[in-house]
Amino acid sequence: MLATFETGARYHMFHALAMFGAAWLISRGVAPARPAAWLLLAGMVIFSGSLYALALSGVRGLGAVTPIGGLCFLAAWALLAAPSISDAAVAGVLDDLYDRSRL
Repeated sequence: MLATFETGARYHMFHALAMFGAAWLISRGVAPARPAAWLLLAGMVIFSGSLYALALSGVRGLGAVTPIGGLCFLAAWALLAAPSISDAAVAGVLDDLYDRSRL
């Protein structure tokens, strides 16, 4: 059960750091960062919390809740990545690749 607790703590730590990044993006006016921050918080509570509860209580049914927190994490990361995958960003990358190929 120690490994389960460590997994919860590791994901909790990394996503707490991601919350700082989301807060920075919110201060810069990046629109998807606010819902991403809420999803990160929900993921930490559900994913890490269920792993903590599983490790401390031994109740196996709590492990069934863990994937919901994982989905929150995935949705948050997708929202944080969305602004960098906009049409303008993709066009800029393609322009850079085209310019480099002409060298």
